[in-house]
Amino acid sequence: MRNLIFGLGLLMSFNLSAQQEFDNLDLSYYLPQDISYNENIPKPQDVLGYIPGEWHVSHDLLVSYMRILADASPRIAIEKRGNTYEGRPLILLTITSEENHQNLEEIRKNHVALTEDGSGSLNTEDMPIVVNQGFSIHGNEPSGSNAALLAAYYLAAAEGPEIEALLNNTIILFDPAFNPDGLQRFAYWANTNRSKNINTDPQDREYDEVWPGGRTNHYWFDMNRDWLPVQLAESKVRLETFHNWYPNILTDHHEMGSNSSFFFQPGIPERTHPLTPQLNQELTKEIGTYHAAAFDKIGSFYYTEENYDDFYYGKGSTFPDINGSVGILFEQGSSRGHAQETDNGILTFPFTIRNQFTAALSTLEAAQKMRVKLLNYQRNFYNNARKEADRGAYAFGNSKDASSAYHLAEILKRHKIEIHEVQEAFRKDGKTFEPGSSYIVPKNQRQQRLIKGMFERRTEFADSLFYDISAWSFPLAFNLDFTEDAALKNAGPEIEELQKPTVESPEQSNYAYLMDWHSYEAPKALNQILEKGLRTKVSMKPFEAEGRKFDYGTIMIPVQNQELDQSELHDFMREVSEASNISIFGVTTGLTRGMSLGSNNFRALEPQSVAMIVGEGITPYDAGEIWHLFDQRYDMILTKLDLKDFSGADLSRYTDIILPNSWGSALDDKDVEKLKTWTRSGGTLIGYRNAARWFDSNEFLDLEFKENELVAKDVPFELQRDFRGAQGIGGAIFEAKTDRSHPVNFGYKDDRIPLFRNTTYFIEAKEQSYNNPIQYTKEPLLSGYISKPNLDSIAGTIPFVHRDFGRGNVILFTDNTNFRAFWYGTNKLLMNAIFFGDEM
Repeated sequence: MRNLIFGLGLLMSFNLSAQQEFDNLDLSYYLPQDISYNENIPKPQDVLGYIPGEWHVSHDLLVSYMRILADASPRIAIEKRGNTYEGRPLILLTITSEENHQNLEEIRKNHVALTEDGSGSLNTEDMPIVVNQGFSIHGNEPSGSNAALLAAYYLAAAEGPEIEALLNNTIILFDPAFNPDGLQRFAYWANTNRSKNINTDPQDREYDEVWPGGRTNHYWFDMNRDWLPVQLAESKVRLETFHNWYPNILTDHHEMGSNSSFFFQPGIPERTHPLTPQLNQELTKEIGTYHAAAFDKIGSFYYTEENYDDFYYGKGSTFPDINGSVGILFEQGSSRGHAQETDNGILTFPFTIRNQFTAALSTLEAAQKMRVKLLNYQRNFYNNARKEADRGAYAFGNSKDASSAYHLAEILKRHKIEIHEVQEAFRKDGKTFEPGSSYIVPKNQRQQRLIKGMFERRTEFADSLFYDISAWSFPLAFNLDFTEDAALKNAGPEIEELQKPTVESPEQSNYAYLMDWHSYEAPKALNQILEKGLRTKVSMKPFEAEGRKFDYGTIMIPVQNQELDQSELHDFMREVSEASNISIFGVTTGLTRGMSLGSNNFRALEPQSVAMIVGEGITPYDAGEIWHLFDQRYDMILTKLDLKDFSGADLSRYTDIILPNSWGSALDDKDVEKLKTWTRSGGTLIGYRNAARWFDSNEFLDLEFKENELVAKDVPFELQRDFRGAQGIGGAIFEAKTDRSHPVNFGYKDDRIPLFRNTTYFIEAKEQSYNNPIQYTKEPLLSGYISKPNLDSIAGTIPFVHRDFGRGNVILFTDNTNFRAFWYGTNKLLMNAIFFGDEM
């Protein structure tokens, strides 16, 4: 009882302390008080109705304040660069002196010229430095965007020689919310669960947001992993701003666990990507001295050179490092609401905001005082890159799938990488590269280090732990033919404006239309055809028609016995061809070589109605990647079935149900039986990653796992986490051999496929070889880190399993075929499971 009373008393004390801070909150808590502020500049509370930190700012109010500031201050210009998926504006403030604003385009051109050949004549002594400050790319890490209110006010209203010098010498690209949709979602949660009397109990509902949380964007993506792939709407405008200016410093304001203090880079030195110059890390460390001094001044604790790394170039704090800039990650211990108890005492939302605001100002101080040093570093980075460049070129393409090659070329163009057409067909490394479906990338160009970072395969590392993935080779991700030793003589004209590969319009047929399944866009076209109610079949064998070869998976649409007449069908086929940019061929006879069009080896297809299980326990990233694939890429309807409503759902509406990776036991016993009944009745159940264990334990599949027992030898206690962490597969790429005659592999032209893997579920191959249509090779590692025990375990195992289950199917993928929306090369495996599951 005494302990209970003491605990209650302590809780009341905590709550009282937090309440007092909120009751007494004032701008003076945040702002430097040794300077004056322009009274004509609106304060945040004039627009919000409260002091920042009292409530979580919603995105609409954040934008309103930024627009009002821009109207009131000649130091600020504001632009709308686009919209999020939910229609929220993606704004950017450019903050500098009035004089610089009058000459801004000239300043920008001179700054970009530092990255170009002949930059030696530029005088960096007279040039402003460019700083890109970005806040809250994770929406439920809101102290960044709330600090942006204060930082913008300070830059607009502060007066005196110090701020004038800063603005004269600095161009600030100010993005107050990298993730508007996530920020809005989290602000709603925190505010609707806030009590008048601040409750610091970590078990309160306020500190446990509802699934999927505000971290992600609309499609549940972690946008801080998309700087390199650039697949999301928000990322595209972010990248355009970066390449329009090439900032010298880019800051990325985050939050971490509540029991932590404040982190700033550099991270763990030995976990820096080898392509990042050592000088980059030295500059990062020097900038860190300014952060340390600022935090010492206000008495806030911090740490550096721990936990985080600079390896994966797809993060906001690391992407600048391969582009001649310095990326800085800030991580603030999170209040996850308004105030809660932590190991360090009560952590309040205003305190987290003040730390982020302090880091924003210390960054600008470092930028101004290191201005010439950082400008010279940027110039030397690109000059050295050109000197290091090899001769020759890279080439990539796919003679059967021009669309996939085009989509990779899109990414390269977004990164301002020079690419060329292929002059005429050539062969290299056993691969054929043809005009119209292939591209040439010269090595000797400004972005050669970035290109190398995107294309390289790496299997040796200085460290065995990674904060993120260890491999992301884009030619492998897109499953393209690739060579890093192409001759420049094969290059045609440079591509200034990238155009989609052209396809011929289908000729009218009175017999049948044939659509090759190799194109990345083929599932979109097939769905459109089936949704129209047309009789459609898939070829189980290759054949030749009217001089053209057709592979496994060719789609046939007969002309006769359709709801559309001959002319209407032709018009529709032309519409499908244009919408999906895919070739469709009209044929005049069923007498073909290999098999006739009337053969039983053409199997009838039906429209698919697909659902995906989502909700508490399901990994939002995996679910979001699938949702995005259906909705954005293939224009297919995907029903999201929430776990809390699953028991009452009518499953008879769906032909396929997808179970993404989950955190734990996703479904109870009654739900399991419901799924079994549905599957036996003809449904196709598709599971990903740790669904393997769930399928096995619930008798959907009979799997034999290859276990890897770890025994630590000569590992001290302090390194036990590192020892176990090194046995995980954070993200690497492996080679599998494929049986191209199996429907899961329809549309792939080769008998080898690169697979992205971030699990350690190793499943033994089946006894019958035809039941192993995808199987890891004996030496499967293509790129990335894997421990020796796991590498031995993965060889020969299978990442795909299919089982007939009554009249239905159970399908398992141990690997993520849709990883971060840029793993184009394996998207079709899921589409094959959906459209051709009954033929497996």
